Amino acid sequence: MDLFEQAHREQLSRRAPLAARMRPRSLDEFVGQEAIVGEGRLLRRAIEADRLFSSILLWGPPGTGKTTLAGIVARSTRCHFESISAVLCGIPDMRKVMERARERRVMEQQRTLLFVDEVHRWNKAQQDALLPHVEDGTVVLIGATTENPYFEVISALVSRSRVFRLEPLADSGVRTLLERALADPERGYGQRNVTVDDEALRHLVDVSSGDARNALNALELAVESTPPGDDGAIHLDLVVAQESIQRRAVLYDKDGDAHYDTISAFIKSIRGSDPDASLYWLARMLKAGESPRFILRRLVILAGEDVGLADPLGLVVANAAAEAFERIGLPEGIYPLVEATLYLATASKSDSASAFFKAWRAVEDVGKIEVPDHLKDGSRDREALGHGEGYVFPHEKPGHHTGQQYLPTPLLGTTFYTPSDQGVEVRIGERLERWREAQRRATGVESAREAPFLTESDLRDIKRDLDRRSR
Repeated sequence: MDLFEQAHREQLSRRAPLAARMRPRSLDEFVGQEAIVGEGRLLRRAIEADRLFSSILLWGPPGTGKTTLAGIVARSTRCHFESISAVLCGIPDMRKVMERARERRVMEQQRTLLFVDEVHRWNKAQQDALLPHVEDGTVVLIGATTENPYFEVISALVSRSRVFRLEPLADSGVRTLLERALADPERGYGQRNVTVDDEALRHLVDVSSGDARNALNALELAVESTPPGDDGAIHLDLVVAQESIQRRAVLYDKDGDAHYDTISAFIKSIRGSDPDASLYWLARMLKAGESPRFILRRLVILAGEDVGLADPLGLVVANAAAEAFERIGLPEGIYPLVEATLYLATASKSDSASAFFKAWRAVEDVGKIEVPDHLKDGSRDREALGHGEGYVFPHEKPGHHTGQQYLPTPLLGTTFYTPSDQGVEVRIGERLERWREAQRRATGVESAREAPFLTESDLRDIKRDLDRRSR
């Protein structure tokens, strides 16, 4: 590097955003993440001893220090350090990096550490192309991702890496970084006369939601956009802070973890009959730009799965809300969406519709069984084969019910559906017990036997099977 290039880099560094200038340069300056880089922790020991021999994946929300940790590794290692962005680079760029790494390994006996920012942005083919170079030691990978690597990074790469999860910074950590930026004379505002009211600082900390970059960007905007007073001082009060970071950053990626985690919290809150939490998660999703149609679809599913026959109107309300939204859209369409959310959250709950999956499992376990003759279609083979003979038409009997056999003989007496003790199903259960008792007497079954319990794993397997068959 010649003097002109060095001068150019220094100039760019001075013009870099405050968040970039204030990146910690050593582990001693690093704030937060004590669980992984605190004193005595594995990753800290490996970095300080320059013995990062196996690949690592740094997983965490924006502004938690993933890129900063990679920069600290770059400064402290004797290995050659390469850095690329998965957003900007593809397989041709990767191949060039690998060629240089192989030459370096052979000619200079020097290892290469490769930092890939946003590694989840690479598709499967691109990640597959990286895998052999990680396997044979051409590079040691340091991958950074805001998404769950167990879903967004190929399993072969995850299995060859150590995953470290970074959490949002505590308020105390964000405050430390802001105070450091205000005091640092070289990289921050230490040489400028800047005063910040405590309530303004607290607001920046609170609204940043643990994202250090967000907090520093807001501080920079506040300082750079506020003219000095008559005394030459730049004074930041609460009003300036509020203007600089106008709303709380909602951590939400419609294709990532936050999307699935938030809709999960929403559904679980409704299932748990908490209308207040349900409204909060609904507002959070809509504020982040989630599709109301996606939410309504999940409400229709929940109405059948978790409210069920305890309140059959739940499905009617959810479906009506979905249809109403299609007619009116936003913003007025929020009302049927909220109404469906509140109705389902406060409705009686029953998951008795899952009885279907017990019947599905019985079909698999028992195999193919003949339909009883009296239940077969008698319009074609009544005379020749006796199909339909003996069938009793229920509407001709008192109470419109007759205790006759409907299940195949090997399954007689099996109960799949058990009404809950909630809402409408209380009355259903009373009727059903009378009908089943009449049926047991008519068929000679001594007692009912309940179908085997299905675990959550069983249910997932059956749903996957249903999904495959529907395609």
